[in-house]
Amino acid sequence: MDGVYGNKGEAGRSPAREDGHEAYSFACMRCGHGWEQEYEIHHYAHADGTPYVVYYTNGVRVPSPLTRPTCDNCDGHLVRIMRSGRVSGAASHLHR
Repeated sequence: MDGVYGNKGEAGRSPAREDGHEAYSFACMRCGHGWEQEYEIHHYAHADGTPYVVYYTNGVRVPSPLTRPTCDNCDGHLVRIMRSGRVSGAASHLHR
C-alpha cells in the first residue's frame, strides 16, 4: 500500500476493525452479461467514531459494489448482485 493508505488507514485514520475480503457475482438484467469480482474491504472510523467502509479492487479504490453497480458490457445499472460463484457455476453448466 502507498503512504496515503498505509498502516494508519485512510488519510491517517486508524482502522476501526480488521480488514477483509468479499466477492460477489453480478448479472446485468439489461444485456445478460455476468461477472464476478473480489473486493478488499477496509473498515475505518471518522473522528466522531462513525464507521465507514472503503472498497478496493486490484489496489484501486472503487465505489461500494452494493450501491449502484454498473455493467461493464452495456453501462446499465439494472444489475442483480448474488453470492460469489453463481456466475462461474452457471457458466460451467452451459459448457457441458
